[in-house]
Amino acid sequence: MTGRLLNDDALHASAVVANNAMNRERQLAGVNSYTRELGFNPLDWLTVRMRSKGQDTVSMGWLDLCCGTGRALLQAAEHLAAAGLSDRATLVGVDLVDTFDPIPRSGPVPQLVCASVTDWQPPRRFDLITCVHGLHYVGDKLGLLVRAATWLTDTGMFVADLDLTSIRLAGGQPAGPRLTTALRRAGFPYDARRHRVTRTGPRHVDLPYRYLGADDRAGPNYTGQPAIHSIYDIID
Repeated sequence: MTGRLLNDDALHASAVVANNAMNRERQLAGVNSYTRELGFNPLDWLTVRMRSKGQDTVSMGWLDLCCGTGRALLQAAEHLAAAGLSDRATLVGVDLVDTFDPIPRSGPVPQLVCASVTDWQPPRRFDLITCVHGLHYVGDKLGLLVRAATWLTDTGMFVADLDLTSIRLAGGQPAGPRLTTALRRAGFPYDARRHRVTRTGPRHVDLPYRYLGADDRAGPNYTGQPAIHSIYDIID
C-alpha cells in the first residue's frame, strides 16, 4: 500500500477530496444541518456562553474546519446581528475549495478562508471548533486533531466526525482499539456509534503514530460517500 500513497498536493487534486456532496450545502439548523449532525446547535451553544458572561467584552470564537460554502457560519452571523451580539463573536471558516456563498454587503460577516486545514494557522484561540464530515477527506487526520487541541480556549470544545476505520497501518489493516485507547488517553474521547471525536480545553498532545500518506481508493465510508484512508506507522 505504501508504494501508492498520495502526499497532500496529490491528495488535494483528487476527485474524492473535491467531493461536492459532503458539507457543501449544509445549513445551521434543519434537516440537512450542523444541528442534526453534531447533536447541538453551535449558535445556541455560543449564545448561551455569551449571555453567561454578562457584559464581558471578550469575543467568543467559532472555527469551522472544512466549512464547505460557509452557509452555516453566514446564517449564524445573521442571527447574531439580529440579537445584537455581533461584536461579541468571531466566526471563521476554512475550506480547501473556494466555493463560498456570497458575503452580504452589510452587517457582520464571518471570515471565510480558502486553505488546506493541514497547514493553515488560526489567528486566535476558539471557544468552539467543529469539523462536520471534513476529516473524511483530510490526509493526516491525527495531525489535525493534535493541532486543533492547541487552538481551544481554556473551556473550548472541539467536535468532529471521524471514521476510525479510515485510519490504517502500513499493512492496510485498521488501527483498531489501540488507536481508540491512544485518543482517549490524549483527551479525545471517541463515540463509536456516532463516529464522533471530541475534546474540551487546550493541550499539547502526542499520539504514537507517524503519518505516511493517503489512499483515495478507499471507496464509500459509513456516510455512503467515497472517502480516503490515512496511513500511519506506530511509533514505539
